[in-house]
Amino acid sequence: MQVTATLSLAAACSSAGIVVLYARDLHFCTNPKMHLPCSRFEISIAMAFITWFFIAISSHVMFWLLASA
Repeated sequence: MQVTATLSLAAACSSAGIVVLYARDLHFCTNPKMHLPCSRFEISIAMAFITWFFIAISSHVMFWLLASA
């Protein structure tokens, strides 16, 4: 379970890095020729971090349940 939480955090962080690259560095979101729905990408990244938070809580609870048995 802890491996899943770590991989979920890694995926969310790398996705956020790509969105920052597109939106801030390469200006794909403001270029009318290459319009990308960056707001949708940002919402999906926020949901990925929320999902990681819940996976981390679940992993922590499962660890303590395993330790108490």
